[in-house]
Amino acid sequence: MIKENTKNYSDSKASKTKELGIYMDHSTAKLIDLRSEKNSYTITSEFTFETKEEALTRSENLMHNKRQQMQEEYYEKIAKVILKYDEVLLFGLTKAKTELYNFLNEDLRFKDIKISVEPADKLTVNQQDAFVRTFFEK
Repeated sequence: MIKENTKNYSDSKASKTKELGIYMDHSTAKLIDLRSEKNSYTITSEFTFETKEEALTRSENLMHNKRQQMQEEYYEKIAKVILKYDEVLLFGLTKAKTELYNFLNEDLRFKDIKISVEPADKLTVNQQDAFVRTFFEK
């Protein structure tokens, strides 16, 4: 279920700045734009358990290369969305947020986008929305 946000963002900073929160791990990224009608959607990595099993039957080296390639494709999908925003918050339990941050820092297209990284516990959908709202209200 996708819940729409009804909070009015009337201050001048919020009305001019496009902000995105991304709650992520290595397999799923929930993109949260509190000002859009849809509010949030998910990007999923193609590196599934089945892909891992298939690659492992061939060789561990192949599995590692496949995982790295698919992880890069996953980060690239997220990166394409980030390009539409001025400020981005990456948060979640795993190191994926830091890996994505490093991936983006290597690309000059992201130099003018303010990207922040914050640790977060396992959160419900409502807690994720609140985390993003609180962060950008600072």
